[in-house]
Amino acid sequence: MKVMVGGTFDPLHAGHRKLLSRSFELAGPDGEVIIGLTTDEFAGAKVHPVHTYEKRLENITLFIREHGYTATWTVIPLTDRYGTALDADFEILVVSEETFPVAVEINELRRERGKRKVDLHEISCVLAEDGRRISSTRIYRGEIDRHGRLIR
Repeated sequence: MKVMVGGTFDPLHAGHRKLLSRSFELAGPDGEVIIGLTTDEFAGAKVHPVHTYEKRLENITLFIREHGYTATWTVIPLTDRYGTALDADFEILVVSEETFPVAVEINELRRERGKRKVDLHEISCVLAEDGRRISSTRIYRGEIDRHGRLIR
């Protein structure tokens, strides 16, 4: 299977780890995962500070190596909300609940371009100790850590 996933992945928290892990599970040991990583310019629209593209790439690489995934993987710069997903040849797009509407748009635009629809695989958000979802914004505000533990 050829799987695509995208994001800013900063800081690389439990929700991001779930998204990446599921992408590799769906691809299988002999599959391929294409990770769209937002460029510094695109990520600059966030309401919180974001590490550089290079640092975020390093963190993703470490995560993949730590888990020993054997699927082929590539990280490509993501300069807008769609990246190469409109024209690329792949089977599955993995998204969070938050980005599912963008995935639906991608399939609509692919259809308009004469491309086949891809399967959308939605990952539920990972919840913090307080029952609210883990997010980069909450981490940067100092409410929770990367694992969803409350910071007191």
